[in-house]
Amino acid sequence: MDVKEINIEEYRINEEPYYLPVRDEIDIFRVAFYSKIPVILKGPTGTGKTRFVEYMAYTLEKEMELSSEGEEISVPLITVACHEDLTTTDLVGKFLLKGDETIWVDGPLTKAVKVGGICYLDEIVEARKDTTVIIHPLSDHRRTLPIDKVGTIIEAHNNFFLVISYNPGYQSVIKDLKQSTRQRFISLDFDYPPIEKEAEIIAHESSVDKKNAYELARLGEKIRNIKGHALTEGAGTRVLIYAGMLISNGISPRRACEAAITTLLTDEKEVQRAIGEIVTAIFP
Repeated sequence: MDVKEINIEEYRINEEPYYLPVRDEIDIFRVAFYSKIPVILKGPTGTGKTRFVEYMAYTLEKEMELSSEGEEISVPLITVACHEDLTTTDLVGKFLLKGDETIWVDGPLTKAVKVGGICYLDEIVEARKDTTVIIHPLSDHRRTLPIDKVGTIIEAHNNFFLVISYNPGYQSVIKDLKQSTRQRFISLDFDYPPIEKEAEIIAHESSVDKKNAYELARLGEKIRNIKGHALTEGAGTRVLIYAGMLISNGISPRRACEAAITTLLTDEKEVQRAIGEIVTAIFP
C-alpha cells in the first residue's frame, strides 16, 4: 500500500481531549517523542493511559505546526488493542484477493511506520511473544520494520513514535515483557490521581456537581483500599465518571454507584455487600 493510499484523517485527533496532568508525564513524553525514545505506559485500568496518548497526539501536532510556521503537520494516532490471538500478520499486513489479483494490505503498524505519528499498542502483554518481537528493530537505533512476506525493510518516518501499555496488576510469569523488549523503552507509571484531582476529572467528564464528584473520588479511594483482599482491581476513574454521568442525569447516587461500580467490579455477593456499605456511608 502506497503512503498516498493511507487515509491519515481517519487517525487524527481533531478536537483537544481533556487531560489533567498528575506529575511531569507530559514533559517526559514530549522529550521522548522528539528524541525518538519509545515509551511504556504502566498502570491499572481506568487511570487515563489511553486518554493521555490521545492528548499527546493532539498536543504534539499543534506544537509541530507552530514550529513549522503554519505548515500543516499530522500526528495520527493508530491504536491496536492487543489480545492473545494477535499475530505479526495482524500488525504488519497481509495479501488479500481482490477480484482476480492478489494485493498487499498494510497492517496498522506498517501504516504508522509509513506515515509517521504514534502507534499505540494497548495491553501489549496480551499479545503472543512471537508477535511482540516485530517491534524490536523499530524500538532501537535502527527504526526499521522488516516485512518478510514481501521481502522489504521499511525505514520509519521521522515522526513515527512507538508507545505500548500494560497493567502490571494482571502480570504473571507467562504474561510479562521480556527484558529484551522492556529495555528498549522508558517508562511512565500511571496510578489513580489524588482525591482533589480525581474529583476535578469526574466533575469535568460527567458534568456532575462538585460535591458529588468529590464524594465519588472518596468512594474510589476507599474501594481501592480493599483491592487485593477481595478485589482483583480497584474502581478506576472511568467507572467513577460513569457513576457521575448517571447522577447528573437524575439517578440517585446510591443506585448510580450500584450500577456503575458495585455490581460491575465483582460477582461475589460478600464483596458487593462490603462495597455497598462503603457507598451507603458516603451517600447516606
